[in-house]
Amino acid sequence: MSCFCCSKKSVKEPEKEMTNINTNKPNHQGQVTRNGDVKKELGVKKEMVVKKEEATKDDQLSLDVKELNIKEEGSNDGKTAGKRAQTFTFAELAASTGNFRSDCFVGEGGFGKVYKGQLEKINQVVAIKQLDRNGCQGIREFVVEVLTLSLADHPNLVKLLGFCAEGDQRLLVYEYMPLGSLENHLHDPSPSRNVLDWNTRMKIAAGAARGLEYLHEKMQPPVIYRDLKCSNILLGEGYHPKLSDFGLAKVGPSGDKTHVSTRVMGTYGYCAPDYAMTGQLTFKSDVYSFGVVLLELITGRKAIDNTRPVREQNLVAWARPMFRDRKKFSIMVDPLLQGHYPVRGLYQALAIAAMCVQEQPNMRPVITDIVTALHYLASQKYDPQTDPVQTSRKGPSSPKVRRDDDITQIGGDRPERD
Repeated sequence: MSCFCCSKKSVKEPEKEMTNINTNKPNHQGQVTRNGDVKKELGVKKEMVVKKEEATKDDQLSLDVKELNIKEEGSNDGKTAGKRAQTFTFAELAASTGNFRSDCFVGEGGFGKVYKGQLEKINQVVAIKQLDRNGCQGIREFVVEVLTLSLADHPNLVKLLGFCAEGDQRLLVYEYMPLGSLENHLHDPSPSRNVLDWNTRMKIAAGAARGLEYLHEKMQPPVIYRDLKCSNILLGEGYHPKLSDFGLAKVGPSGDKTHVSTRVMGTYGYCAPDYAMTGQLTFKSDVYSFGVVLLELITGRKAIDNTRPVREQNLVAWARPMFRDRKKFSIMVDPLLQGHYPVRGLYQALAIAAMCVQEQPNMRPVITDIVTALHYLASQKYDPQTDPVQTSRKGPSSPKVRRDDDITQIGGDRPERD
């Protein structure tokens, strides 16, 4: 799925930086007063050249910030973020990927191509994203991602190790996530991948929610992610989830402001309807997107799937009528689970998803309440060896359990603030 409303602006490409080599020999006449003075002077000059080169790399990010007039994304001028993230040369990144060989290619998105590399400078396997200047995203997204991730530190956010801003080259260097994206595991099954079981799905949902909570509640200033989707949730060892791709991130409203007015950006199927219609971005916009992801985890369906019958192509539109009829809950479960899920856990997960994708943003819960509910849900382990296998029920034979006991209360019945 691609991002929409990403108009391809013509960005004037800066001229490639030329390495200034001073070939003039120093005139030492009248300067040597004792042994070692010339060597000291040469050493000082060499150190100054090295520092100047390092400053040039850092300053390129600052220049991008100023040229794009980015002031609100977490740093005034890019210098703070530039110092927190390492700078790498293009030559170093090219060498780590064998000059971006095809066998190092691991994926492609709106930003550009992603390669796996072994970076000798830090002795680590990394993922390197190279900006496609003809792609959907551009230098603005590159800068926003550097500024956002350089200020962030959370186990459920992918770690930015550094960047390259050299001439017209823009690259991002991340920790490598060996299991790929959640999208691949849910929607692109292969013999080499195991079907995600119920416990793993709830673990991923809870971890993604914690990452979103950090952006909304812990970061200063708070950040609206704006691009939460399955392809942006990467999985590490043990299916540990981390949010990635922060190029569309936006600093949230502060003080008495309720929203941020901005051009509508995001991915069709995940974008909150209120934001799509008005351009008014709130933290609840992310909550809606999270609800879509949770529905994908439960159902195994894509947010938008044009291969299905017309009424089933939009996941939220297909699911909403079923939220009102508990007899249909078992029909909504991913058939690949083959009945291996807890009935009460299913009811609770669907209740959370239903609240997140409410059309009115003030009726959606805040992310902190979602984290609390999913933490509990993920702690209730389903054991396929001892727990009963469920069958798809289409009639009134679904288990009779009190509704109040089934559904985790997250935010109660009263509307929540934006």
